[in-house]
Amino acid sequence: MSLMPTHTESLKDHFLIATPALSGGFFAKSLTYICEHNALGAMGIVVNQPLDIPLTEIFEQLELDTQHCTTDQAVLAGGPVHMEHGFLLHDVAGSWESTVQVSSDIWLTTSKDMLAAIANGDNTGKTLVALGYAGWSAGQLEDELADNAWLTVPADAEILFETPYDKRLQAAGRRLGIDIHLMSNTAGHS
Repeated sequence: MSLMPTHTESLKDHFLIATPALSGGFFAKSLTYICEHNALGAMGIVVNQPLDIPLTEIFEQLELDTQHCTTDQAVLAGGPVHMEHGFLLHDVAGSWESTVQVSSDIWLTTSKDMLAAIANGDNTGKTLVALGYAGWSAGQLEDELADNAWLTVPADAEILFETPYDKRLQAAGRRLGIDIHLMSNTAGHS
């Protein structure tokens, strides 16, 4: 007999706000955008932890022409899984080789053709580039939620694409009506 519910509400297109229960390790003070969540598990991109790597360095490593490039954005640490792979969250659909639609206004692309377009200065809309992703096996995220490791809130494109990296976690907390800085690392269970 399984104690897991037969139906789990999907958190796709939601933010996961790390609580103080995750005070150590990769996810401490992280804000994660969930791209997929179903009975098999979940996948997301951490969106508030910039690496000390400018996007132009990635372009150079991939030998992309940057003659018309106007971006100086940082690359994000998207998660501890496959940190050698790039993931792009963006707000314009495009016709990229490997893209999935996450919500009505957010897409996830993993193909080099979009990076080449950005390097070339083409207008690809607002884009976040991350190395790696966060992944959870079946039931793992639900267990972490039950242990008060995360708070959830529907995602907001303004927080994702327009809010400075260091303000995103606090902005997502405000959507829940909480001040992230006042959260305690002890929580009760109901």
